[in-house]
Amino acid sequence: MRPLIGISTYREQARWGAWDLPAVLLPASYADAVADVGGEPVLLPTGAVSAEVVRRLDGLVLAGGADVDPARYGHAAGPATTVLRPERDAAELAVLQAALDRDLPLLAICRGMQLLNVALGGDLLQHLPDIPDTESHDPGPGLFARRKVRTAPGTELDRLLGPTAAVDCHHHQALDRVARELTSSAWAEDGLVEAVEAADRRFCLGVQWHPEAGNDRRLFAALVDVAQVPIG
Repeated sequence: MRPLIGISTYREQARWGAWDLPAVLLPASYADAVADVGGEPVLLPTGAVSAEVVRRLDGLVLAGGADVDPARYGHAAGPATTVLRPERDAAELAVLQAALDRDLPLLAICRGMQLLNVALGGDLLQHLPDIPDTESHDPGPGLFARRKVRTAPGTELDRLLGPTAAVDCHHHQALDRVARELTSSAWAEDGLVEAVEAADRRFCLGVQWHPEAGNDRRLFAALVDVAQVPIG
């Protein structure tokens, strides 16, 4: 059987056909990326999912989305931190903690990497244009900035992608203090942390960029490969 890979989802007001209602959403590229490499994507809707579902999953993808509430890492919201989804934070943190407790293979993408860092005790930079010498990592609505990242030698990311990789970025926040359990494993050319991993876990990788946006499926394939091995 294909391994079941849970993917967190957005909960947003949306319009389709004759309707304008709260909807559970996910860019199809996430599900497509998981399916392309042999996984069975399972969407996890905010408001209707609990940590109990983790026992039925073989792997987890934390998708991108709105900013993590700064209250989660002890900060006040800055003027540019205006789109928050506290109910999504709560649901994903419950699922994430259950996944960590079970050592479930995890790929955390953009907001997902930020949430992983916060869950483990780190914090965030709330608005990159306010940080001196940082480049734009958010070119505007619906667009990705193509950036080159450098990986740390000997890390899982180095093994998967090599010493450098071209990636698609869309984020105005980034990691500041990296959680003790995580190790920085890639950086943008301006020095921002673009990936983290936990070497003592089966597979725990966070990337600030959007691997689902392109055709490179290596990170998803690595997740599914590990997820195919039953947890002992």
